[in-house]
Amino acid sequence: MNIHKIDFHTHCFPDKLAARAIEALGACAGLVPVSDGTADGLLNQMNEGGVDIAVVLGIATNAHQQKSVNDFAAELNKNPHFVAFGSVHPDAHDAIDELERIKDMGLLGVKFHPEYQKFYVDDDKMRPIYKKISQLELITVFHAGADYGFLPPYHCLPMHMENALKMLDTKVIAAHWGGVMMQEEVYKRLCGLPVYFDTSFSYGTTCLQMLKKIVQKHGTDKLLFGTDSPWHGPEEESRVIEFLELSEEEKEKIYYKNAAKLLKLDI
Repeated sequence: MNIHKIDFHTHCFPDKLAARAIEALGACAGLVPVSDGTADGLLNQMNEGGVDIAVVLGIATNAHQQKSVNDFAAELNKNPHFVAFGSVHPDAHDAIDELERIKDMGLLGVKFHPEYQKFYVDDDKMRPIYKKISQLELITVFHAGADYGFLPPYHCLPMHMENALKMLDTKVIAAHWGGVMMQEEVYKRLCGLPVYFDTSFSYGTTCLQMLKKIVQKHGTDKLLFGTDSPWHGPEEESRVIEFLELSEEEKEKIYYKNAAKLLKLDI
């Protein structure tokens, strides 16, 4: 496969749930979707935006959702254009066992959303979960920073992420350039640390000059192109990358090479 873009931050839902989920999430955050939230809708958006592979991130918003979220991820992975991650809920009594099942199903990573899941990422209660994730070498993605659907205090500010990284020994991604609306603190606290940033949901929401400073300090080896579909699309998020005035080699790293290396894809 001749890869041009890997979108490391997307979401979709089972067909029977997608319309209801998109309506509820959009109303909560005041966002208008650019896709219908289904797998087919995501594929159409990928085709229109030149994306070859999408990492699909599910979230277990309660302890009872873990199995169904992860079963859906495994189903999505039958499509060669998807790499779906699993999720566990921090308060689930069987979170450790579910991490084992995630690994056994061949899922490459897990996603946490500290606002929907109501936990601080550097809480000591996460140590056993992080230890198991590290043992299993699962890529770990955190929603980072603010969230349009929630009031502060937020549960994954750069200072929390900085502490959480000390508990993890695996590849970690702080979404949304390290934190929605937190770029100055990201620059001070996270740039240079062993953490990836995805570039999702930045078009029209983030100071582009601040992003240039982050790139200069953090480098391009740990940046991953992302959209946050169905809320943003590849065309608008690509404009941010193009604005950063990077070399073609640097853009290739962000668009697909860094992601391919993380996902161990043969390109």
